[in-house]
Amino acid sequence: MPIKDKKIIVTGPVGAGKTTAIQTISDIQIVNTNEAASDATKNKKPQTTVAMDYGLVSISQQERIHLYGTPGQERFDFMWDVLSVGALGLILLLDNSRPNPQQDLELYVRSFKDVIEKGQLVIGVTMFDKTANPTLDDYRQWIDVLSINAPVFSVDARDHADVHSLVQVLASMLEVEERSSAVA
Repeated sequence: MPIKDKKIIVTGPVGAGKTTAIQTISDIQIVNTNEAASDATKNKKPQTTVAMDYGLVSISQQERIHLYGTPGQERFDFMWDVLSVGALGLILLLDNSRPNPQQDLELYVRSFKDVIEKGQLVIGVTMFDKTANPTLDDYRQWIDVLSINAPVFSVDARDHADVHSLVQVLASMLEVEERSSAVA
């Protein structure tokens, strides 16, 4: 039986845990394009992704997920479009400790509208250890207002089980979509 390869995008604002999540779950050593931060980002972390991160996860003997992490800075948004080509789904990581995570949610949903419409979306909220507000219920309300259908989870990008759950849920959603398309 041939191996099914699926391309998934991992996106979100600077510091939400994209590189860390891919590093945490990848079966291979990840490819990253981290460089020294040269703008306001350096106040949050010393290095930042400037092009992409890449990792690979085997879901089963017949299925592999190729994870492509985007840069979080909007000035690198041209890479968002490049990396989105052929993507079947999106993992959106949001940093709960940022000043306005609702605005971040709206930006990334709008920016990745095409990927979301063609595929599936799963949202992971990080940094609950730094602040418990907004709550997951707040995120669910914001998602309802945006008229999108996506599960939302609290995750620690350093925790293999948390990241694996995000990938597994998205892979399952894609599998259901595949079966529905095959029947139709």
